[in-house]
Amino acid sequence: VQLQACGGGLVQAGDSLRLSCAASGLTFSSYTMGWFRQAPGKEREFVARISWRGGVTFYADSVKGRFTISRDNAKSTVYLQMNSLKPEDTAVYYCAAARTYYNTQSPPGYDYWGQGTQVTVSS
Repeated sequence: VQLQACGGGLVQAGDSLRLSCAASGLTFSSYTMGWFRQAPGKEREFVARISWRGGVTFYADSVKGRFTISRDNAKSTVYLQMNSLKPEDTAVYYCAAARTYYNTQSPPGYDYWGQGTQVTVSS
């Protein structure tokens, strides 16, 4: 199984970025997909998750209203559209796949992880 995340970069506060995560080696449409992030010296934190058909999404309070998670099962890809970025959004962003929808607000709920993509937001 491989999860390949991309789309990170260096942007200014208020800008937007769209992260993508392409999956292979698994039946993508059967997995809940999530995004997490980890800033230097901090624990990995939940950002957003989406159910296997895409009908149910959930966000961390810190990103609600600014970030949107979506998926294209035909392309085995999950996206994270990030708008109105803030310096505190700076982190390495990881995508992850879970066989179930339960406990998917925490890292142990996921079975597979991508390698991460750096997002840096300057003030």
